[in-house]
Amino acid sequence: MRKSIFSTLFLGAALTMAAGSGFESDVLHTAGGELRITFIGHASMQFQFGGTVIYVDPDGRLADFSKLLQADLILVSHQHGDHFDPKAIAMLRHAATEIYVSASCRPLPPGARVLKNGDRCESSGVVIEAVPAYNLVNLRPDGRPFHPRGEGNGYVLGFPGLRVYIAGDTENIPEMKEMKDIAVAFLPMNLPYTMTPEMTAQAARTLRPRILYPYHFSDTDPQRLIDLLRDEPAIEVRVRKMN
Repeated sequence: MRKSIFSTLFLGAALTMAAGSGFESDVLHTAGGELRITFIGHASMQFQFGGTVIYVDPDGRLADFSKLLQADLILVSHQHGDHFDPKAIAMLRHAATEIYVSASCRPLPPGARVLKNGDRCESSGVVIEAVPAYNLVNLRPDGRPFHPRGEGNGYVLGFPGLRVYIAGDTENIPEMKEMKDIAVAFLPMNLPYTMTPEMTAQAARTLRPRILYPYHFSDTDPQRLIDLLRDEPAIEVRVRKMN
């Protein structure tokens, strides 16, 4: 049953160029209409759904956000500069923009709300779940993890009949086993900060998304991930310009 639902949801999804931006976009079909995902780069992306514009981790080094659509909702995973850019947030926001960040994002943007791991809310009809994102293996020379547990968020966005997981900077952590019905997953893949292709493949086998986007992959070759998942035809690996 689940497979047939996914087949309906993703029928007709295709890679396009977002109008006027020069960025790649995919359009996915949900039970509530089209979901357009625009790949800005690295960890920055835009979602458009039902007239709502959502940005995740907008980074002003990747785009002139003053020329893009203003945000109804902004999500920030953690405090590192390639994820948390107050200037980009200021360019994108309007009077009614809702901003959700992890507790590590300081100074807090005006009006922003902190979400901790496990928090859940709703904005413009989209359900937002903040989930853990942290390192288990990859450590700094002094023994501290690059991303300590509790400092950062991943986010699961619930659109009608379609759950999208944006993992943030994380490894293949045990909490992934608790995530159910993930249709689309964005998984980071670069060392020493997040995952190797092997770890990303293991995470994919745990989550079982219909579509997997490697992102934040820097110099890591995504072809390695494709090769590792060749025996998983139910998981489609889509490589976009998200290095």
